[in-house]
Order: sequence, then structure tokens, then C-alpha cells
Amino acid sequence: MIIPSIDLIDGNAVQLIEGREKVIDAGDPRSIADKFGLVGEVALIDLDAALGRGDNREVIQDLCKRAHCRVGGGIRDVQTAIEWLDAGASKIILGTAATPEILRELPRERVIAALDSRDNMVVTEGWTNQTSRTVEQQIKELGEYVGGFLITFVEGEGRMGGLDGERIRRLVEQADGRPVTVAGGVRLPEDVQLADGLGADAQVGMALYSGAFDLADGFCAPLRSDRPDGLWPTVVTDERGVALGLTYSSLESVREAIASRRGVYYSRSRGGLWKKGESSGNTQDLLSITTDCDRDTLRFSVRQRGAGFCHKQTSTCFGAQAGLGALEQTVGQRIERASAGSYTRRLLDEPGLLAQKLIEESRELDAASTPAEAAWELADVLYFATVAAARRGASLADAERLLDARALQVTRRPGNAKAGSTLGVDS
Repeated sequence: MIIPSIDLIDGNAVQLIEGREKVIDAGDPRSIADKFGLVGEVALIDLDAALGRGDNREVIQDLCKRAHCRVGGGIRDVQTAIEWLDAGASKIILGTAATPEILRELPRERVIAALDSRDNMVVTEGWTNQTSRTVEQQIKELGEYVGGFLITFVEGEGRMGGLDGERIRRLVEQADGRPVTVAGGVRLPEDVQLADGLGADAQVGMALYSGAFDLADGFCAPLRSDRPDGLWPTVVTDERGVALGLTYSSLESVREAIASRRGVYYSRSRGGLWKKGESSGNTQDLLSITTDCDRDTLRFSVRQRGAGFCHKQTSTCFGAQAGLGALEQTVGQRIERASAGSYTRRLLDEPGLLAQKLIEESRELDAASTPAEAAWELADVLYFATVAAARRGASLADAERLLDARALQVTRRPGNAKAGSTLGVDS
């Protein structure tokens, strides 16, 4: 698939030819990351750090909160690598520091070794020094320590000369099942399709920034369909992954969805674009688009507004929500409609009541001795915790995103009780 890239100099997104000549300055990278992040991981390369003339640390830290990012450039030691993993980088990219001594100290599945090559010979020091080692030799040497490879064809970087399929095939074969991303030379959506068909991702910069093709073209290039109309079945889920319904997409609808960041699909009955909520008001904010392993089905993750996804005014086309989703909806409705004297109003207005219930139910959960008791008490804790969060405008999806972010951290907190904490309610 496509891996959109953001190269950074002085806080701006730029594009260079062969790493030297700046030909595009795209300005603030934040809106670019928001768009690129809709289709998967984004490659962030700190060129200033790579060249030893400063860094873009604050910008990258912000971008890692906005999208799933691979971070590279200037990572030369274990401590810096761990700092980026703790900061939320989904993966880190190491170049000259990709040595067994450093790599063995890092979580293998989240490390990508960057192998820059000119005419298949590895180059270092900002692509100025050609070594005597081939890319294949480096792959063999580092394979057991990393979760994948980023192979840049320096002679093609920024020149959009196309990709060499036979070269990619050999490199993927040498990588022996480890993910390979290729960069340098992508010119057309067909290049992304070619790389994907050979088992590699294509990192794309210049072609996107120059307008040679757009993000939807690159994302959809590897997709296939067995339908006569060429449409792709599309599963629509909420931000917690609950299926809302099934619809269909086309290149045109994906392009409009990315451009508007809304739920936009292809309507078979109308024979054209269907902008969800345009007439009903039940709009969708687009969070991400992903494809399945066979490249023939899409998943739209959305934030649903209004009554729900279904034309029958239910949350899903499969009926009402259940479980935590239903709980959150109920709590939200009760808070909105809470009347004087109701229990929900008491929880909201009586000083200390909600805090007391949280402590009480947590204590009972801790004291539970059977699975049934634990489940019962957990349900109580979840109810009161959901009320407490909703009261302050937070959602279960917000909490889940934080849990996902914490799971990326390598450095772990000790988890000790905070000084001065008690089981009682603070007065």
C-alpha cells in the first residue's frame, strides 16, 4: 500500500531531489498529516536531525498525536529511539545507527532499518559516501534484529522515474517475509500497485506534493474487485470498531471522502456519490480508511452524528447498539434529559456522590471472589466511570485511543499508588 511521507526542514514539509535540491516547500505539515493519516501510517523524516543541523522534535511530537507515524532522521542511539517510541511513534526508522549493537536493545517489531542505495550499493552520510556493501548483504546482516526495511533508491529520489519491478522482487525475496517499503521514483498510481503486487509498500512524497496523482489514486491503486461495476464493498464502523452497516465505494467516492473528510460512498440505486447525512443530517466525520488483506474490501472508520447510520434511524443497520456503545448512548441521553430529582441529576449535582459511588464500586470489584461477582461489579464501575467521563465531555473512544497510545510506550511507569491517596473521598 501507499505510505505517504513528510520530510521536514525548519518545521515545514519539503521535497528534495536526491536529498539535496529543495524543489517544494509545502509549509505547515499538520494539515498534511491529518490528510495523509486517513489512509494509514505516515513516514516522518527529520532532515535537519539527519544532517546534524538541529531538529524538528516539537513538530514531530505533535504530528504523532494526529496520525500513526513512522519516525526517522537523526536517530543514532538507543535512548533517542526509545524516546520516540514513548512519544507515540508507531515505528522508528534507523539508518546509520541500524547496527546489531543498537538494534538488539529495541523492540524488533517496531524498528525499520533504512537502507539507502545508489545502483544497489549502500550509501551513508547523507548519501555522500558509497560503501562496498550491497543492499542484499545489509538485509541479510540485519534481518534478525528488525521488523522491516525501508529501501530508498537514491538515484530516483524526487525524480519520479518509476519503479523497477524486478529489483523490488529480489529485495522482497531477500527480506524473507519481513515487510519492505521502497522509496524513490514513484511516478504513477501503477507504481504503488506494482510494489504492492510484489509484496512491498511504496513510500511516496514528490508525486503527491507535485500533483502527479492524489492520495486517493495511490491508496486505491492496489485494490481489486470481482464485481461487474468495479465497486468495492465497504464496511462502515464507528470509532470503537462496531459495524454500522455495509455500502460500496468507488475511486470517485474515496477521493471525495478524503477531500471532505466525511463519510462519502457510492450509491448503487442512485448511480452516483452518496454523501452520508446530506439530507438526513446524520453526517459522518471520516477517521480512517483501511483495506483488507485481499485488497477487495474497504473499512471506513467514522464518527457518526445524529440518530445513526441506518435510514430507519437506528444506530446500525443491524439494530440498536449493545454493550458499552449502548451504555454510552444511554448515559449521554440521560445527562441531556436529566430532570430534577432523577438519579442521573443527583450524580451530576450532589457534591461527592459520584466520587463516592466510584470508590464504593471499585472496592466491591476488588473484593469480588467469583467471575460472576467480578462481572457484576465491573459493570457498576463502568457505568459510573462513563457518567464521570461524559460529564466532562470525554468518551469511551477517547479512553481507548489513550490506551492504544500507552501500549506504544517502551518505558513503563512503576504504577505505584500516588502519595496521599486514600480509599475515602477527599473533603
